[in-house]
Amino acid sequence: MITIILLLFTLILLISNYYVHYHGRKGRLINLIPGPSGYPIVGNAFQYLLASREELWKFLITLTDEFYPIGKVWGFFLPVISIRHPNDLETILSSTKHIEKSLLYDVLHPWFGTGLLTSGGAKWHSRRKILTPTFHFNILQQFIQILIEEGENMSKSLKNAESTVVKNLIPFFSEHTLNAICETAMGTSLRDLGDFQQQYREAVHRMGELFIYRLFRQWLYSDWIFSLTSKGKEQKKMLKILHGFTKQIIAERKVYHDRTNGQYLKIFKNFDNDTSAKRDDAVPVRIRRKRLAMLDLLIAASRDGLMTDSDIREEVDTFMFEGHDTTAMGLCFISALLAEHKDIQDRVRNEIDSALQENGQKFTIKLLQDLPYLERCIKEALRLYPSVYVISRLPGEDVKLQSYLVPAGTFLLLNIYGVHRDPNFWSNPEVFDPDRFLSEKIRHRHPYSYLPFSAGPRNCIGQRFAMLEMKAMIAPLVHNFYLEPIDYLKNLRMQLDLVLRPAQPLRVKFIPVCKTKASP
Repeated sequence: MITIILLLFTLILLISNYYVHYHGRKGRLINLIPGPSGYPIVGNAFQYLLASREELWKFLITLTDEFYPIGKVWGFFLPVISIRHPNDLETILSSTKHIEKSLLYDVLHPWFGTGLLTSGGAKWHSRRKILTPTFHFNILQQFIQILIEEGENMSKSLKNAESTVVKNLIPFFSEHTLNAICETAMGTSLRDLGDFQQQYREAVHRMGELFIYRLFRQWLYSDWIFSLTSKGKEQKKMLKILHGFTKQIIAERKVYHDRTNGQYLKIFKNFDNDTSAKRDDAVPVRIRRKRLAMLDLLIAASRDGLMTDSDIREEVDTFMFEGHDTTAMGLCFISALLAEHKDIQDRVRNEIDSALQENGQKFTIKLLQDLPYLERCIKEALRLYPSVYVISRLPGEDVKLQSYLVPAGTFLLLNIYGVHRDPNFWSNPEVFDPDRFLSEKIRHRHPYSYLPFSAGPRNCIGQRFAMLEMKAMIAPLVHNFYLEPIDYLKNLRMQLDLVLRPAQPLRVKFIPVCKTKASP
């Protein structure tokens, strides 16, 4: 009897497999696209199900190398198409018809809910409209002092060692970018929380690993079954830490605004998407001078009936993750690249030193904006090592790419890492060359060949914030220290993660500038 049931089940799967892959219109269109051969029913699933995170990285990134510039795989009845040609990327990213995220982002729902990163449709449009003023230049001016202070604190932590220091860059930068986003997003310093700082940071990083584990196994079991596994229980524990902290900060901040009759929130009334608004002098000085936090904008929106407490938590949790981990990894790679290229590092240092001499040895937003060579170095580092190396979309309607028609609702992977190193659009793509970003060279380049912050209507809302933060962190480091490599980027093994992350430590030696200058 069991044998008969198994045979019938297999027969049903084979018939379903044939219909989905070869009989249905969607399957027939997708099978025109080249890709690796797979097995009946399971497709290519077993090629990644048991693979390590390093193997998954290679599989994901090299698919469009082997099947340039578009390739497809099947995981049971789910087709996945990977693209990397700038024309195809532009077709998807520039259109408001293709803004829906794929199931790749579903594993993030337990942490972020359906906030700006993971939502779609009307909810995404509404959230984007509410959150855009948070990154108005006049608001960023309020945040910049926090970023500058955190950058200086980072340099001081190395100076306190009073000798040459070797640091594993990933935990080093993560600590400081998490401090910075916590204070800018929630108005609270993690330093004031003692041991909880380390606990929170570990929870953030552990959640990333759990999501990758779940991503490639979500078809195996439902949320309910996953919650019963050891990793499901661990996820629940991590979420309790993360959500508990966010809820507590939101509650305390709302109480503060209740006690001050919402006066502090009035400052947001002066900012919109299109004007260069000034501060309202009618707002009391005592209130105006208090540091803003992104959370305050969300609370102001909630008072207008636009958001609930749950909505606020979704966005704060999204800010906390996106605003620290992506920036930390960007800082790791720019530091490692500068360490390996002494001539470029020296030129950056000279630019920073000259700017500080003209500005009374003080970092300001104006000084950070006027460091063109450092900015080119950061952009080139993000070309070689984009923190968000792949994104995913579901086209809202059938879409004609260069060579193939892709049916609506197909799982699309947009290979940002691949297009950034495509020799058809970048000469000597493996070489670190900041002068690629001179204005005369940018002018003749395909605009969708460089996408470190995505592009189009769903581009990264915080990209100006991220660039300012990376400058504020890197500038004092290079000003105060010579950077020398311990681990070389050519030897790094990458692994699949929510952001671009190596599978081993990435270490740099920091040598105090003043000590070296004093040497005979």
